[in-house]
Amino acid sequence: MATIRTSTTSGSTSGRGGFKQWLVRRGFRNIGLVVGLTFFTIWTLFPYAWIVATSIKPSRDIYVSVSLIPERVTFEHYRYILEDEDFRTYFRNSLFVATTTTVIAMLIAVFSAYALTRLSFRGREFMGRATIVTYLIPASLLFIPLFQIANQLNLTDKAAGLIVIYLIFSVPFSTWLTISYFNTVPAELEDAALVDGATRVRALFTIFIPLALPALAVVALFTFTVAWNEFLFALLLIGRDSQKTVPVGLADFVRGDTYQWGRLMAGSLMASLPPVLIYFFAQRWVVSGLAGGAVKG
Repeated sequence: MATIRTSTTSGSTSGRGGFKQWLVRRGFRNIGLVVGLTFFTIWTLFPYAWIVATSIKPSRDIYVSVSLIPERVTFEHYRYILEDEDFRTYFRNSLFVATTTTVIAMLIAVFSAYALTRLSFRGREFMGRATIVTYLIPASLLFIPLFQIANQLNLTDKAAGLIVIYLIFSVPFSTWLTISYFNTVPAELEDAALVDGATRVRALFTIFIPLALPALAVVALFTFTVAWNEFLFALLLIGRDSQKTVPVGLADFVRGDTYQWGRLMAGSLMASLPPVLIYFFAQRWVVSGLAGGAVKG
C-alpha cells in the first residue's frame, strides 16, 4: 500500500509539473505573439500617424518641430485641399477612371473565366496560361510601346485613355483570380440547371456569380485600388491639369526643391478615403472571399 501511495503521489506531482510547464510554454508563446503583433502594428501604423500629424501642423511647425504630437493644430491644409478646384477635378477623374476600369474588367473577367473553366474548345489551356504570363510581364517594359499605341490612337492627355491602358493589366489579373474561384463551383449545379432548361448565360448569373460573389468583391476591390493608386502611366500619358488623376495631381505640390508637406499630406489622406471606405463597408465580403480562396485555392 505504501508503494501504491508513493507512485500515486509521484504521478500527481509529475502531472502538476507537466501542467505548469505547459502553462509556462503557452505563456511565453502568447507573450511572443503579443509582442510580435504589437511591433508590426506600430510598424504599419506609424507612417499613417505621421501623415495625420503632419497634415494638421502649421507649415512653419513642420520644419521647426520634428514630433509626432503637434504643438499647434490647424486645418488650413485640409481647407485648401477642399477648396482647391484642381484637386476636386483630380478626384473626379480618379473616381471615373478607377470605377470604369473596375466595371469593364470585371465584366470581361467573369465571361472569360466562365468560358475558360466550363467550355471546351481548342486552345483553352493555352489561353489560360497566356493570361497568367501576360500579367507577369513588368509594366515598366511596356512604357514605350503603350505610349506609342496611345499616341496613335489619340488617347494621350485624356483620362479615358488611362482606362484602356489599365485594362491591359487589370483584365488578366481579374480573369486569373476569377478562374480560380469558378473552379471551386461544383459542375453538378450547372448540369442540373442546364437539364432544367437554363441557358449558359442564365447558369452564369444564377449559379456562378451568386456563389462566387464574395470572391468577385475581392477581385473588384483589388482592381479598383490598383487603378486608383496608379501613378507611372498616368504621369506618362497625362499632361493637362483637367485630365490628371489624384496621384499625379499630388505631385504638383512638389515644385523644384520646395515641398508643400502640409498640403501634400492632407491631400494624400483625402485621396486614401475612397479605398478605405470601400474596404470598410465591404469588409465582410472581403474576409469571406479571401478565406474561401485560402481554403479552396
